Amino acid sequence: MGPEIAFRRLARDDLPLLAAWLAAPHVARWWHHETTPEAVERDFGPSVRGEEPGEDLVVLVDGTPVGLLQRSFLRDYPQYRDELVAAGVDVPDGAVTLDYLLGDPARTGHGLGTRVVTEAVRRTWAELPGATAVVVPVPAGNAGSRRVLEKAGLRRVADADLEPDNPVDPPRHAVYRADRPAP
Repeated sequence: MGPEIAFRRLARDDLPLLAAWLAAPHVARWWHHETTPEAVERDFGPSVRGEEPGEDLVVLVDGTPVGLLQRSFLRDYPQYRDELVAAGVDVPDGAVTLDYLLGDPARTGHGLGTRVVTEAVRRTWAELPGATAVVVPVPAGNAGSRRVLEKAGLRRVADADLEPDNPVDPPRHAVYRADRPAP
C-alpha cells in the first residue's frame, strides 16, 4: 500500500521549511522563487492568514512534512485563467489547478509525486463539489512533472505558450486535465 499521504494547511511555523524547499536546486529550477524570510512571508503569508482564495497545503508522508501542494479554483485567479483561455486552452467553469513540489530530492523519482497528485485529485473531487476539472499547465521541459501527471491519470489536452515561472524557460507548456468522474 505504501506510506500514508495527508495534507494540512500551511502554517507560519512551516515558512522556514518551505524556504529551504524552495532553495533546493531541484525545486528552484522550476519554481524560481525568492527564499528570504521576507519574500516567503510576502508570498505565502496571505495564505497562512486565510487571505487567499487558494490553498497552500503541506504534504505529509506518514506525518512528516515532505512538500507543498497548491490548489485553487482558476476563477479565483482570473488573470491566470484568462492567460490559459487566450492560449487556446479549454478552461471549464469550476476548473481547479494544482502546483506541487517535493522538498527533499531523495524523495523524488520513486513514485511519491504521482501518489501525491493522485491523492490531491481524489480529494479535489471529494472536498470541492463545485470542481469540474483539474487543469495543470507544466513547462514542456519539465519531463519529471509531465510524467507525474500522466501516471496520476491526467491527460495532455493542449500545448500553450504561457508566461514561465522561470525566465530561462521558453513559454511552451504542456497542459494536462482530469475531469470529474461521472457519478
